[in-house]
Amino acid sequence: METLEFIRTHAASLPLLARFAIGMAFILGIPPLARWARLPVVVGLLLGGIVIGPYGLGIFPVHPAIADFFAELGKLMLMFFAGLEIDLALFRRARNRSLLFGFCTTLIPQALGTAVGLWFGLSLIPAVVLGSLLASHTLLGSSIVVRLGLTRLEPITITFGATVMSDTLSLIVFAVCLSTYQSGFSASGIAVQLLEIAVFIPLILLGLSRVGAYFLNKVEADENAYFVLLLAIVAVAGFLAQSINLPGIVGAFLAGLAVNEAVHDQPAKEKLEFVGNSFFIPIFFIVTGFLIQPLVFLQSIVDHFALVAAIIGALLVGKWLAVEIAGRAFAYTPAARKTMWSLTLPQVAATLAATLVAYDTFDPAGQRLIDKEVLNAVLVLMLTTAILGPVLTERFAPRLRDEASELKP
Repeated sequence: METLEFIRTHAASLPLLARFAIGMAFILGIPPLARWARLPVVVGLLLGGIVIGPYGLGIFPVHPAIADFFAELGKLMLMFFAGLEIDLALFRRARNRSLLFGFCTTLIPQALGTAVGLWFGLSLIPAVVLGSLLASHTLLGSSIVVRLGLTRLEPITITFGATVMSDTLSLIVFAVCLSTYQSGFSASGIAVQLLEIAVFIPLILLGLSRVGAYFLNKVEADENAYFVLLLAIVAVAGFLAQSINLPGIVGAFLAGLAVNEAVHDQPAKEKLEFVGNSFFIPIFFIVTGFLIQPLVFLQSIVDHFALVAAIIGALLVGKWLAVEIAGRAFAYTPAARKTMWSLTLPQVAATLAATLVAYDTFDPAGQRLIDKEVLNAVLVLMLTTAILGPVLTERFAPRLRDEASELKP
């Protein structure tokens, strides 16, 4: 421990450029190391973030402003690229299936998470909040299916589409619980939130598709301007989503869908993907690792094992039931269903943001919406699923690819 404190003390005085160089070295060195260890690259980046973060060697402090900003851009780009990669013709044909799977993968974990909260003595509103935290998911494995060329397959397409619904519905439930816990039930507040969402989704999908395509066509001859405009579209869509209390990733994903056809095969799109995949998205995963306290993680498992196991079990079972109901209804193969399940397991972006907000929310009597015990259990859930989800995607997705190849004429 003395050696670690010595390292942390000296790391705290490192110049900003030295920290930047160390971060770039990790981004460069972790991918081949992770592949050598037969781990998904995203898992290696998360673990790397723990090592150099505030609870590891202390090279980076808690919530470093610049790194947090780059990570936010990386998170938005991750979802924007997911929207760009979707086959829109297939997405339109599978719209109803996306809606059905979205409802299943939201409502079932919501119900099971709420039941776990009530079983362990939480009052109704905190229990419903716990359920809402399990209802959403983050597509950490999207980079894996993109690399394998699977985004045009229907099971992957409806999984991406269901992500928008799960994040949106879970955040609606969360927002209602938050306002109710702070100031009591307000029907007018709920009505305003629902109205904002009803306006926002068609505004992005229909309005941005036309306006964005118009301006992109205007600068098509200027590759630099095209690149900057794409980046601006990501930022604006994310900001608009946040302005109505939705996660920015919902706006970024919808923006990717909106300009999907307009940017097809454009060189600037490839350059933006190169910059995002080589810089911003790795930073997002590393900064997520900064939030994990190894000792707290282990202590939470030991002291509150039953609660941690119940929360993780509710998520695993809830997401599995959702996939089995929808996947069997659509006659998907076991490989397709397992890949869909693995993609919906990680609880990082929306879940983490909502958890931290809930922890910092108090009722009029000064009682937290969720206590430290639940916060630590959710952090365990986040790290567990952030590792388990991509590992399983790396295992199941190649089988889906092989099946698709065999079906080709």
